[in-house]
Amino acid sequence: MQYVTNSEVETEALGVRLADELKAGAVIAFTGDLGAGKTAFTRGLARGLGVGGRVTSPTFTIVNEYEGGRLPLFHFDMYRLGSSDELFDIGWEDYLNRGGVCAVEWSENVSDALEEDAISVEICRGESDNQRIITIEGAFQ
Repeated sequence: MQYVTNSEVETEALGVRLADELKAGAVIAFTGDLGAGKTAFTRGLARGLGVGGRVTSPTFTIVNEYEGGRLPLFHFDMYRLGSSDELFDIGWEDYLNRGGVCAVEWSENVSDALEEDAISVEICRGESDNQRIITIEGAFQ
């Protein structure tokens, strides 16, 4: 399904909607240019899961963990990883087994390690500075 958002607030709201559909073990595979809105969408996921606190990009830490909601949220940034082997080195399988939601930015860098049933979220810039075209596959079906 394709959605058009016209602000960061609307992008976050779409994340909230998706969070309502998620079950333990869900993997969200994000693609999109730098600054497209992947972290904004993830803030919405966190809010929808009932996770409080500030959600930031894990660019330098690789993964940020957020607990206290309906499900824990593990927010990954794979921009700096060179291969899927590095993903497994940081404990990917352990995160999958912890019963939370894994939100993976720059998922194309580790696509061979992601499950077939991962939910794909592609975020592209629209016609205006704030507009985003968001394609979600594997959810809202």
